[in-house]
Amino acid sequence: MQGRTARSKRAGQLSVDLTGEGRSPGRWWELRGRSVAGQVLFLQIVVAVFLIAAAVAGLTLQARNDAEQDAQERSRAVAESFAHSPGLVTALESDDPTAALQPYVAAAHGGTGVDFIVVMAKDGTRYADTDPDLIGKRAAGVERAAGGEPFTEIYEGDPTDAARAVVPVTNGDGVVVGLVGAGVSLRTVGQSLQDQIPVIMASAGVALLLAVGSAALVSRRLRRQTRGIGPSEMTRMYEHHDAVLHAVREGVLITSRDGRLVLANDEARRLLQLPKDSDGQHITELGLDSATVELLCSDRPVTDQVHLAGGRLVAVNTRRTAPTGGPSGHVATLRDSTELRALAGTAEVARERLNILHEAGVRVGTTLDVAQTAEELAGVAVPRFADFVTVDLLDAVARGEEPSGTPTRTRRIALRGIREDHPFRPVGGVVPLDVTGTPAASALTSGRAVLEADLTALHTWPAQDPEGADAVRAYGIHSLITVPLQARGIPLGVAHFWRAEGSAPFDQEDLTFAEELTARAAVAIDNARRFTREHTMAETLQRSLLPHVLPNQSAVDIAYRYLPAQARVGGDWFDVIPLPGARVALVVGDVVGHGLHAAATMGRLRTAVQNFSTLDLPPDELLTHLDELVSRLDQEDPEGSSGEAVSGATCLYAVHDPVSGRCSISRAGHLAPMLVHPDGTVEMAEVPIAPPLGLGGLPFETAELQLSEGSTLVLYTDGLVERRDRDIDEGLEALRSTLVGAHERTPEDICEAVFDGMLPEHRHDDVALLVARTRLLDRSHVADWDVPRDPAAVGTVRNASSRQLTAWGLDDMAFTTELMLSELLTNAIRHGSEPIHVRLLYDRALICEVSDGSSTSPHLRRAATTDEGGRGLFLVAQLAERWGTRYTSTGKVVWTEQSLTQQPSAEAPLPDPRLFPGLDDLSELEP
Repeated sequence: MQGRTARSKRAGQLSVDLTGEGRSPGRWWELRGRSVAGQVLFLQIVVAVFLIAAAVAGLTLQARNDAEQDAQERSRAVAESFAHSPGLVTALESDDPTAALQPYVAAAHGGTGVDFIVVMAKDGTRYADTDPDLIGKRAAGVERAAGGEPFTEIYEGDPTDAARAVVPVTNGDGVVVGLVGAGVSLRTVGQSLQDQIPVIMASAGVALLLAVGSAALVSRRLRRQTRGIGPSEMTRMYEHHDAVLHAVREGVLITSRDGRLVLANDEARRLLQLPKDSDGQHITELGLDSATVELLCSDRPVTDQVHLAGGRLVAVNTRRTAPTGGPSGHVATLRDSTELRALAGTAEVARERLNILHEAGVRVGTTLDVAQTAEELAGVAVPRFADFVTVDLLDAVARGEEPSGTPTRTRRIALRGIREDHPFRPVGGVVPLDVTGTPAASALTSGRAVLEADLTALHTWPAQDPEGADAVRAYGIHSLITVPLQARGIPLGVAHFWRAEGSAPFDQEDLTFAEELTARAAVAIDNARRFTREHTMAETLQRSLLPHVLPNQSAVDIAYRYLPAQARVGGDWFDVIPLPGARVALVVGDVVGHGLHAAATMGRLRTAVQNFSTLDLPPDELLTHLDELVSRLDQEDPEGSSGEAVSGATCLYAVHDPVSGRCSISRAGHLAPMLVHPDGTVEMAEVPIAPPLGLGGLPFETAELQLSEGSTLVLYTDGLVERRDRDIDEGLEALRSTLVGAHERTPEDICEAVFDGMLPEHRHDDVALLVARTRLLDRSHVADWDVPRDPAAVGTVRNASSRQLTAWGLDDMAFTTELMLSELLTNAIRHGSEPIHVRLLYDRALICEVSDGSSTSPHLRRAATTDEGGRGLFLVAQLAERWGTRYTSTGKVVWTEQSLTQQPSAEAPLPDPRLFPGLDDLSELEP
């Protein structure tokens, strides 16, 4: 009887709110005496009434807002139509605007749908109004329209509240000469709204009927489901539920949000040894240990957490009560798990190993470096699983190559232990595999892990390395697990796990765990190996495609640097291309993407630029041809199956002429070069920008720069100035600051200074840098003559060139030069047009140029025996080291180059003149 009374007392306490506040007695709004279904019906009807009333109010407000908006739009349309009517400006500027405008206002008012139309001066004085009594009075609030801005508004004031619009009237010069206003009074707007009220109310009545009907249906079904149970019956059901709750063999404990005990069943009291008067007390006052208090008061959910309480192992589950719809608080279930005490150690070990595997998944493979990945594997296993870990990889794997054949040795890549001193081979040492039966050889051969619980009983290992085996045993290491590192069925190496004195020997469960741990690391090592191979191949390919030795030329002093990205090789490139006429082309480009595809694309573009440069095209035309080539390459692979697209590559092409000092530059999406003047001034060259290659849309333009001798051009790719943590403009400003004082340094020193000051610690993109200091050809090494279109002038120019060659000390080259000059000049006179010009340049080679106004290019051909001509160019090609034609804006230039160091020997016979009957008599070549 006493137990039942206590149980009833606890049941009564269930009516206490979880916040600690008691329930108040029943009041009229609690609908006492009604069934649950009746209460639901009443509440649904009340809610429906409130919702429908809110909807009616909202619709009424929306209708009024729409009516006001429509009145404003209609007023503005009328005002703008009247403001643009013919003759309005003339009437406003007349002597008596009222007489001229009032009839029109009265006539326009009818049929417009507005209540008033008014014409005003700029200050708001009414000239004409629908209400003649208002003429001459000033309208308020029209200052915006007087400033030329039409507007609409809800106006509240004299003469009436209205939705009005005011529009300025401008003359032919755009000057505001007057204002036109139109509007609808709010009384009219309200009348239109009253017409909609009956419809809204009717709709609300229908909605209320539907809501009441649906609520009645729901109430009827609820009554059928609950069998008409009232609150008292629900209370009795709750009491029965309380009795069942105390009969189960699982503890239930409920606390309020302020940490006080609300309910604890019998099993919970037994497990936690709670006092009898614990109800309502705070958790901290129940005599529980701190760990239990922290667990029961924590907001975090706990599932089956084994906890030691009162000498028992208790599995605890905690949840907040709010998600279930009850008051805020916590509920905990307690289950006696004392029988799991024997398994507690095993569970702890399993949990620790799961943590190790989880940590391995996070820490191993964070980089694509083979050695770093092996170090990460060793770091995860020591000291929680093994005392020492060594990782040995095949030499091919360490180099990033695919292993093949039977492995005969490995190389130590990683070593980690609980102490710095150790008896193992150091990192980098070679570990032979020539003795069969050793743990490493057996693991690599079978592909399965090898367990040696007692190293003292192992005989094959000492046979391979007696000194090393003795040192390991003397150190106190007694147990070993060797696991093969393999991925995709390919052996990569082995991982050794060692335990020393103070640690238990490895067992079979340890062997399974080591295999799982190593399997994850092997995949990461293989990924790093494959990346290393691709990176090495891409870097090798890219370096093979970049210039190895810069060509000999006299136009500029050159220095360059190239650094690939630390993660993946990109497509940055540069080139220096000698051009005819002692000129030189400087090229810098950047290909979209990274890896082998980017390197191959870079090689294709560099080859294309070199080929196009042989045509001696202006920079803008060369980039146009390159743009068409890139577009065609992308069209050949529209699906992108070969890799990343070529479109989007950037390029800058510059041509420097050391004779004139002129530099022509054009760029396609590339950063403009930095220019350091001889006086030390640093600026970014103004070069018109065009879209990257392959995108099209805009033509390429060329900037012509006149550079003094000693000027320095700095060409670079975006990897030098662009970073993820700063804007590119900041990088350009940093480069400009680095180049201050560069006029006093050599190009090599400039490259070093730029790389020292600009390169980030971690490069995400490759960097190409090309520094060129301009030279000018000595004017004493340039000779030129204007030639009239007269065959007789050939001898004069020939004699003048001979004298110039003598002055330069090139008498040995006079005969061949005169012979070629005579042929080229004769062709220009016979087949070309004026102006005809001859220029000799004494540089690294002797350059002879003949220009004329014709765009017809001569062609080398083989003449028949009976032909009178056609052998001149053949003779030029035999005597000159190089020759060719380039086009200019005024015609063409035919040029030849003769080496100053590799002249024909004196014994070498010249071509027989009888083979060239079309040439003038060679005796005429004598000066």
